[in-house]
Amino acid sequence: MAQQRQAVDVVGGVDTHRDTHTAAVLDTAGRQLGSAQFPATAAGYGQLLEWMCGFGTVVKVGVEGTGSYGANLTRYLTGAGVTVVEIDRPDRKTRRWQGKSDPVDADAAARAVLAGRRTGVPKDRDGRVEAVRALRVARRGAVSHRADVVRQMKALIVTAPEPVRAALSGLTTARLVAVCAEVEVSAAQAGDPAVAVRLALRSLACRVRHLSDEIVDLDKVIGRLVAVVAPKLLAVNGVGADCAGQLLVSAGDNPDRLRSEAAFAMLCGVAPLPASSGRTHRYRLNRGGDRQANAALYRVVLCRLRWARPPRPTPSAAPPKARPRKRSSAASNATSPGRSTRSSPPLPYRTIFLRLRDLSGNLDGGGPLLPIGGRIRSRPAPRSRGGLAS
Repeated sequence: MAQQRQAVDVVGGVDTHRDTHTAAVLDTAGRQLGSAQFPATAAGYGQLLEWMCGFGTVVKVGVEGTGSYGANLTRYLTGAGVTVVEIDRPDRKTRRWQGKSDPVDADAAARAVLAGRRTGVPKDRDGRVEAVRALRVARRGAVSHRADVVRQMKALIVTAPEPVRAALSGLTTARLVAVCAEVEVSAAQAGDPAVAVRLALRSLACRVRHLSDEIVDLDKVIGRLVAVVAPKLLAVNGVGADCAGQLLVSAGDNPDRLRSEAAFAMLCGVAPLPASSGRTHRYRLNRGGDRQANAALYRVVLCRLRWARPPRPTPSAAPPKARPRKRSSAASNATSPGRSTRSSPPLPYRTIFLRLRDLSGNLDGGGPLLPIGGRIRSRPAPRSRGGLAS
């Protein structure tokens, strides 16, 4: 009986949580063979894999949360030679119909792998890119906290006594921090509202300075690490250490999982999505994907606009005596390339994609990518009588 079980191919699914992982096993016909719960520890990972192998040969395992609670389980399964598929949580309609529980979610993850609805390869988290991600988490928290502290300072000034408010309300942020950090007041007079406000502003200003120094130190470490990991990516015009670090984190330590340029576009949320119906043929912006990577590409394009050349004047198709209708300057620049004052340089999607793939030695560029969608707005394609113009 054991030999017959070992000859059967099975597919697994795991619903991950902080303390426990719930696993389910299906055969190739979709029948559930078992479901069990294991502790989220190193010993529990071994027990989970051994339990799955007891039903047959494990072909694939779908894991929810490969970037959070399932990160260590994904590392363990990948190290054991098991193919892991990244699974998103079920949509709301399915959960409303089937209910919600850990065994149900694990079974749904296994069925998504078996049906081929999910084929994403999880990111590896055991290389230098993972180190970049950890440093960027600390930097992002410091930047966010510094902005919160500055807002607290300005809110205190709004409600401060009039002498304090009059002296500080017109200062820039940098000057405000410098003035408040050097103020000298006695803590013994903290019962006075004006003195208490100065004490609070001095404390907040010193905190802003400390966070600024922390951000500078992290930028130096991140910049050196990114220069070692992806020097060719930094060589692209408009790509700095911050944008390059975010693109590396989005791709992961195994950028070869990005099979084509179109897959990279979907990951970054810059691939146009069809929104056609009947005789209407159009595309809409992509609101999904990794929004941090989308913002990084947006900043790259803004930087490249600095080196944009003005467009060449195009001959008008109207007769010499005909005059175009008056329109606002914004509408004219948005719809008439010959009248715009600036043109965007070619978007470096393919260059960035190839530089990312070059980290793993795989330069297969895949199919072409349409440079519209995401935050980069472009003029819609002209229509022809037969539909969209090619």
